[in-house]
Amino acid sequence: MGETETITSESTRLDQPWNVVVHDDPVNLMGYVTWAFMKVFGYPRAKAEGLMMEVHQAGRSVVWSGEREHAELYTQQLQALQLRTTMEKAE
Repeated sequence: MGETETITSESTRLDQPWNVVVHDDPVNLMGYVTWAFMKVFGYPRAKAEGLMMEVHQAGRSVVWSGEREHAELYTQQLQALQLRTTMEKAE
């Protein structure tokens, strides 16, 4: 019985959505950040620009939420494009 409870709680934790967060930095130009969001996520320009402005003005933006595996992939892709990116559990 104890094992079932552990498996259930671990399963619930793994299913919890994860956020991909991009943080503002003094290096990347706004147009480049917009382009990166369009390239990695396939976002239309208007959505990519809105997220870029949130990063610029608020210092960070949740640019995507979902399964952990996808969040890890997107985080790595954005980091490869030199964007300051982290993952966090969605609340």
